[in-house]
Amino acid sequence: MAGANHSLYEAWLRLTLVNGLGGAMVRQLLGALGTPQQVLETSISELRRLVAPEFASAIADGGNREAAERALLWLQDTSNHIVALGDDDYPALLLQIPDPPPLLYVKGDCSALNRFALAIVGSRNASAQGAANAEEFARVLSDAGITIVSGLALGVDAAAHRGGLAGKSSSIAVVGTGLDIVYPARNRALAHALAERGAIISEFPLGTPALAVNFPRRNRLISGISRGCLVIEAALQSGSLITARLANEQGREVFALPGSIHSPQSRGCHKLIKQGAKLVETANDVLEELRWDSAPAVPGVDVREDSDTGAVASKADELLAVMGFDPCGLDELAKRSGLAADRLSVLLLHLELEGRVGSLPGGRFQQTPKLKQI
Repeated sequence: MAGANHSLYEAWLRLTLVNGLGGAMVRQLLGALGTPQQVLETSISELRRLVAPEFASAIADGGNREAAERALLWLQDTSNHIVALGDDDYPALLLQIPDPPPLLYVKGDCSALNRFALAIVGSRNASAQGAANAEEFARVLSDAGITIVSGLALGVDAAAHRGGLAGKSSSIAVVGTGLDIVYPARNRALAHALAERGAIISEFPLGTPALAVNFPRRNRLISGISRGCLVIEAALQSGSLITARLANEQGREVFALPGSIHSPQSRGCHKLIKQGAKLVETANDVLEELRWDSAPAVPGVDVREDSDTGAVASKADELLAVMGFDPCGLDELAKRSGLAADRLSVLLLHLELEGRVGSLPGGRFQQTPKLKQI
């Protein structure tokens, strides 16, 4: 809904902003009484048949007029919108989940909400390799026509958004605060880029701070508006695994990128793979599973490219030779090998999958000692 037409949605705001009135109760009221305006005009005695007395009183008094007025002022910025159940711009896939929000706050391009999308999530404390993988997968998939969805957190989320924005299909952030708050503050510039060239959405009213309880709740929307969910680096106790579980429950595809057996940040992905998530090594693996036929060729990101000729194995051996046996960072490896960052990332992932290299804290890598045969 464009800011210029915001007065048409005043009743939606007044109803949904009643303190404590959750989405389930709003949907119950709408199902029984019709439009938000009809709910607001219903007698208190009738409302008490449907909701607790304190909610009935608040609704009969006209809803939360003060909070609605603040939201209407926010909507005067033409980049700000609200999208309600029944609107053309409301994400169709959210109608398939058990608890669709009655109202979404949107900053940016509303048309992005119904594009073919993939969620990419992972650790806030991502390794340099994990962040590089997230950004590269996101860029390739975005160029293939898939919008990238994530949660604007540090680490993998931020890298996925950057990759999505670098590709032609952009990115959507689903956040756990009001849209007048950027959290974490370190991602402010990224949030501005998303608002200008993609979208940021939230079900939480303006002014909602970064409360821990809200982030697992927003995860159902990250997976809900997406056709699948790719997890890149996740510890066993990770919010990303919550998103993957919700994706599975919603009937979405779940993908996981394997990593070093020595890295705690890989254990969540390995757990998902054991539970039936599709192991992916390349962006093409995701595209094939999603039956996405419009994808262009994606040279340079397939860890198996040229495998028939042994080119990858040969280059990997050369990289090990210049790496030596001490821990080494990406920048130093690039200097020693003369390889571009994208090619270096591909070879390191290849070596990690073979168990010949392990990732260490601080974005460093080290050769993994060969085990003796017994």
